[in-house]
Amino acid sequence: MTTLLTPRLRLEPFQDAHLQGLNAMNSDPAVMRYLTGQPETLDQTQDFIDRVKARWAEWGYSWWAFFERETGELVGAGCIQHLGRDRALPHEIGWRLRQDRWGRGYGSEAARRMASFAFDDLAAPQLVAVCDPENLDSAKVMQRLGMRYRGIERWYDYDCAVYGMTADEWRAAQAAQPGTPGSTEATGGVDGSGG
Repeated sequence: MTTLLTPRLRLEPFQDAHLQGLNAMNSDPAVMRYLTGQPETLDQTQDFIDRVKARWAEWGYSWWAFFERETGELVGAGCIQHLGRDRALPHEIGWRLRQDRWGRGYGSEAARRMASFAFDDLAAPQLVAVCDPENLDSAKVMQRLGMRYRGIERWYDYDCAVYGMTADEWRAAQAAQPGTPGSTEATGGVDGSGG
């Protein structure tokens, strides 16, 4: 399993030791507003971790817990998975952050690192992201990555705004904006179940 680093974050593959930190985030109604719309119970978070661990074993990638390097606190989570959880479909990127870490650019920072992993390590030909059409802050992070709006599509039982980019578009965007810090809001994606 692959741990990723950014200047301020350490991204660790989900493990049971992350249960309390993930549940503290996923039980916050503000964090879950554009995902499932419902806070998670401790059992639901454990189920989420179990599904993610199985995906890591099957695919070699899935969800990471984001740890703030300065404090060691779990401050978010994000993924590279397959759209609709179907391996025949493109890779999908998503993220969410603890409410007290919104607006610090952590979402953009983590998303750039996960996108780099998808394109460079997994050789993904394209990457997509979905969000609630009203979640303008996540859409801004997608745009900062270099993603283009594709339209409204039905995923995870929701009508989602879908953004995408190819590997070539990613490389061009990174060459044009090296080291852009960006900023973010709470979450990317609408799939609160994660697995």
